[in-house]
Amino acid sequence: MPSKVGAKPSIAVVLSGCGHRDGSEIHEATLTLLAIHRHGADYQCYAPDRGQLAVISHLTSENMAERRNVLVEAARIARGQIKPLAAFNALAHDALIFPGGVGAAMNLCDYAEKGGDCQPLPEVAQAIAAMRTAGKPIGALCIAPVVLAAAIGGVTLTIGNDDKVAADLRAMGAHHEKTGPDGVVIDKKFRVVTTPCYMFDSIRLDTLAASIDRLVAAVLELAKESVL
Repeated sequence: MPSKVGAKPSIAVVLSGCGHRDGSEIHEATLTLLAIHRHGADYQCYAPDRGQLAVISHLTSENMAERRNVLVEAARIARGQIKPLAAFNALAHDALIFPGGVGAAMNLCDYAEKGGDCQPLPEVAQAIAAMRTAGKPIGALCIAPVVLAAAIGGVTLTIGNDDKVAADLRAMGAHHEKTGPDGVVIDKKFRVVTTPCYMFDSIRLDTLAASIDRLVAAVLELAKESVL
């Protein structure tokens, strides 16, 4: 890591829209990008080019009679520097990270509809499979570990202490470790790192930033090990 001599490590960040109720959680996504740069790496954002499952008011939490595109909405966070997930190439990146937000459960997989029977979108599954084949690590924040549980049988991860979601993870064949708001779980066998973030509504922004920083550091360390 990285593949080119002298180049910075590259982390692919998969977004699921814009805003925690129906897309990527903005704090989690932004702090992930910040941590990547602080650790001397670069990032490239991706998102599925498809319609959102739903559009939710972030003021009232009510469904809105609108149609929005996941890629177009995610471009708000990425400041337009984003690619469709169908264009993802595992050879171009050293690691892959999924920020949370309900969009991960709605627009990257069908967990919001099917719970423990969920499946990832085909392009999401393909990106995960390509990284696993290449032996490259994957990180997931908040609710996004459900995407990995659906794609990687037997993986160990955390979403904090939510018993219902933990039961769904186990139904998908994953192993769940209960943690506090700042917990980071590393599965070295499957090269997966997870942290609960806003699965704890009361988490402070400084705690959130610290846990995301530790996740990014762990992902980069696994990426380094993968080429030794």
